[in-house]
Amino acid sequence: MRAARPDIALTSDFIVGFPGETEEDFDDSLRLVEEVGFAGAFSFKYSPRPGTPAAKRDDQVDDAVKTDRLARLQSAIERQRMAFNHACAGRYFDVLFEKPGRRAGQLVGRSPYLQPVNVMAPSSLIGEIASVRITGIGANSLFGALQSGPERAQDELPAAAGIGG
Repeated sequence: MRAARPDIALTSDFIVGFPGETEEDFDDSLRLVEEVGFAGAFSFKYSPRPGTPAAKRDDQVDDAVKTDRLARLQSAIERQRMAFNHACAGRYFDVLFEKPGRRAGQLVGRSPYLQPVNVMAPSSLIGEIASVRITGIGANSLFGALQSGPERAQDELPAAAGIGG
């Protein structure tokens, strides 16, 4: 997929510790995560739901094991998310502005990859799409500068984004 679309960003949902999951099964999941390279993911520990077949299984995974596996999985995904975000620095995105930011004169919007993007921009842009150059990377969002010229709005992610195989 990346050969055809170098700008693709993949996300997923993961549940660790489903009844019967072995350490080998979990290691296979981690290898898949490392091979694919996710821009983000939601991950959770399995929790039994009353009345479901899985809740009745006698091969439940110990909670301490689920907690450990979740931490290892989230660490791998976070490393990949940050690599993806850092690969966005210097790029131009069309950003859909959603709401005021935390600072006066700041708006928060979403990149085409759904990352929050903080930009100093007039409130009249809420609900609008505008070209933004990504100038910085935060812990959970990107920072950018509003562009007024004919910059490219969707340039490709560099091949060295540091995620996937």
